Amino acid sequence: MSAQSAVSARSVPAAPRRHVGDHLREWRQRRHLSQLDLAGDAEISARHLSFVETGRAAPSRDMVLKLAERLEVPLRERNVLLVAAGFAPAYPQRPLDDPALQAARAAIDLVLKAHEPSPALAYDRHWNLVSANRMVMPLLAGIPARLLGSPLNILRLAFHPEALAARTVNLGEWSSHLLERLHRQCEATADPELIKLYHELKRYPVPARSAPLPADSVAIPFRMRFGDEILSFISTTMVFGTPVDVTLSELALETFFPADDLTAARMREIAATLK
Repeated sequence: MSAQSAVSARSVPAAPRRHVGDHLREWRQRRHLSQLDLAGDAEISARHLSFVETGRAAPSRDMVLKLAERLEVPLRERNVLLVAAGFAPAYPQRPLDDPALQAARAAIDLVLKAHEPSPALAYDRHWNLVSANRMVMPLLAGIPARLLGSPLNILRLAFHPEALAARTVNLGEWSSHLLERLHRQCEATADPELIKLYHELKRYPVPARSAPLPADSVAIPFRMRFGDEILSFISTTMVFGTPVDVTLSELALETFFPADDLTAARMREIAATLK
């Protein structure tokens, strides 16, 4: 770097750190709460909350955590609030192979294994695959290897025309369902990577929803072509109920159940070939 460039770089002022009140006001507005509503939930005066949001009053650590809890702020962002208020983060973020998460990782592996012969997988906050049972990869056979590299994003795989989108019989319904889930997640977390992913997926050429589901339907199925047959699944999503670790709070498990006898039989047959 030249001397002139170095001087220019040094002359650029650092971005000012945002006050905790700015963060709190944004989260309150995102949750569509008035100052009076939030103050009542947090058992403080609306005047004091107003002072906190405008920087005229400095909240205690306990108040920051209490307001964050009432606003259902994700653990990762609660740490941001604490740092902005001048406090140390409260929630650790450990890798999944950390000894402290051994019990959680064992629970994930147990759920995935116990769900066989049906497919099940675990993914992180950005829908990147963390782990899967043996029944997932056989359903992805024939998808180009370049689309299955790490990190494997489950939603990109579902929407890509060379991946699952080409095999999904009810692509309009299923893709709309996934986009709605992602949109709710974007609103809940304000995660910029998720928002970017949402707009990326909306650009994929997927059909609009067709006719309404039959009256006797209980859930939107995932229906995919598998050879000359169509397999049909319904899914459930599980999260850890009381996490205090950022990584654990952002993990989700998706389990798929056969929606008809044909699918159940085929999954048993596939499982038998894997033994």
